[in-house]
Amino acid sequence: MSVESKKPRDGCCSKLKLFLVSLSFVYFAKAFGGAYMKSSITQIERRFDIPSSLIGVIDGSFEMGNLLVVAFVSYFGAKLHRPRLIAIGCVIMALGSYLVTLPHFLQGLYKYETSVTHSSDINSTDTILPCHSNHSTQAAQDLLPKAGCEKAAGSSMWIYVFLGNMLRGIGETPIVPLGVSYLDDFSREENTPFYLACIHTVGILGPMFGYLLGSFLAKIYVDVGFVDLDTIAINHKDSRWVGAWWLGFIATGTVIFLAGIPFWFLPKSLPKQGQEESQSKSTEITSVAEQENFLPEQSQDQEEKEKQVSFREMAKDFVPSLRRLFRNSIYTLMIITHLVAVNGFIGLITFKPKFLEQIYGQSASRATFIIGILNLPAVALGIITGGYILKRFKLGIIGAARVAICTALVSFCLLAMQIFMHCDNTEVAGLTVSYQGVSHVSYNQQTLVSQCNVGCTCSLNHWDPVCADDGMTYVSPCLAGCQTSTGAGKDMMFHNCTCAGQMTPGLNTSVALGQCSRRSSCDRLFKIYMAMSVFGAFISGCGGTPGYIVLLRSIQVDLKSLALGMQTLIVRTLGGIPPPIYFGALIDRTCLKWGTKQCGGRGACRLYDANTFRVTYLGLINGCYFLSNILWGVLYFFIVKRQKKLSLKKQDKESGPEGNGAANGHARISIIKDTEDTDRESTI
Repeated sequence: MSVESKKPRDGCCSKLKLFLVSLSFVYFAKAFGGAYMKSSITQIERRFDIPSSLIGVIDGSFEMGNLLVVAFVSYFGAKLHRPRLIAIGCVIMALGSYLVTLPHFLQGLYKYETSVTHSSDINSTDTILPCHSNHSTQAAQDLLPKAGCEKAAGSSMWIYVFLGNMLRGIGETPIVPLGVSYLDDFSREENTPFYLACIHTVGILGPMFGYLLGSFLAKIYVDVGFVDLDTIAINHKDSRWVGAWWLGFIATGTVIFLAGIPFWFLPKSLPKQGQEESQSKSTEITSVAEQENFLPEQSQDQEEKEKQVSFREMAKDFVPSLRRLFRNSIYTLMIITHLVAVNGFIGLITFKPKFLEQIYGQSASRATFIIGILNLPAVALGIITGGYILKRFKLGIIGAARVAICTALVSFCLLAMQIFMHCDNTEVAGLTVSYQGVSHVSYNQQTLVSQCNVGCTCSLNHWDPVCADDGMTYVSPCLAGCQTSTGAGKDMMFHNCTCAGQMTPGLNTSVALGQCSRRSSCDRLFKIYMAMSVFGAFISGCGGTPGYIVLLRSIQVDLKSLALGMQTLIVRTLGGIPPPIYFGALIDRTCLKWGTKQCGGRGACRLYDANTFRVTYLGLINGCYFLSNILWGVLYFFIVKRQKKLSLKKQDKESGPEGNGAANGHARISIIKDTEDTDRESTI
């Protein structure tokens, strides 16, 4: 008899576990695609010759797609077939990823900015004269706008990337609100934090693989298979290099499509985990015990009615449901707190590869690799640790809030310390230092001209850096005063450079292609910075699951999907779209040398003022996290106040009949016992 009674439960658990595995994989897949998009920001910026502010708009298009449908998907989707809606979303995300790759096949070959003509014949004995007036005049003429050039194919191809990323945002919409609410509805109360931690931990592996894929493809030339790589005179460390960014979107789109397949075969509802099928006939279940105790009393009377409703009835109830939701002060304050923190986080993760590249001299490929192999696993470990702490100590909503506050405060302190760690600017003659090695305070075009190159009549717009033996970088061979050249492709060398070696007589006056590396002292500072960054990522991850539990346990069960959807809507609208744009616009203001498009006009930035970049970037992030910590303190005060109020109401209800029936003090003893239990349950 006992064996037979377990069969329905086993079937329920197996389907729930299948959903848990499927949801974990789809979290991985969507994070895999999202992280690859972040890792490819630099490559896309260079390929389409656009500023950081515009790349911020493209990055924010994902949240714009979410904004279009998230409210309706969250509300109506909770009453429809949730797994099937998740499957449809995966198909849409895959199509969006494929659309992003379209410009590569419609656009011509990538032509990087250069001031000299590179010979493809390695054995050629032709001599290029960088510092020849006729050559320089011709180079300057090449920068003039050409008739019809701006209308040529490829000038606005970034729009396809924008639309494809927006389609990805639309497809991602059902996954979080419908997936989490489905899991929370049909799992045991004590298992929910651990399940969420498992999902987020598997999900965080997606960004790790996304950044690793981005790092790998950043070393492969964008037009691989279409051009002779021996004729390419730049390498992956050059600020003009563009990797094979389009290949990654084909891979991520395929993974997302495969992740959605299991959801087509999952049922609309399941029995509650640990209960008989006969005890769980409906999709919506009653609230968990702690949630019943924590929510205001009036919300408990609004139980879910088990009946089929029409779309008209659901639409009619939409506005009253929103009103009920935002009357919950804990939920509203939680949204504001999360919104401020997300502003800082999105700015941090979007431009961190560029930050590592400009401040610590890392290549775009190595920067994305480091983030993927160090920072993201630390976040994953932190998330699973936070979930384990909640389960191990059986923390209630107050305990979860304390964990979230402590982790937010520690991670903020570690982030604030990073603003004081930095390397000096790269020594670029005429930009960060003068030709005599004196640091510049400001920059204008005339500072690129010096006594050593005044007779060359060089173009001041081109960025074609060369490195001298003394560690000084020059904007172009012409501005280095070079007279002759040898070699071809990446091995080309320039000789008799009048600017090179003028501070150290007798030094070699030849220069090589490419920007000079940072000094060795910068490597030591970079290791210290990364150690602090990784530890801060772990601590921040520990607060992820507790913060999510505070949100889940503060909303009514019938509004759970709507609440999660509205959170996604608000946070993605105000926390996902603006940060990349205003972070990018402020970062653009720190640019020292802009690239030049083939048609003329300003392209992507080639070199930033490292110190101004650091203060702007980290200062904004620290400001957001400081404000979120203050809001967490206010939120904790409201949580404790409400918890005490509801506990007293519950105790009054339980002690009322006993107090009326007898006067022997049993009611008082019961109140003390309940108070002790409440304190024990919600204390770390």
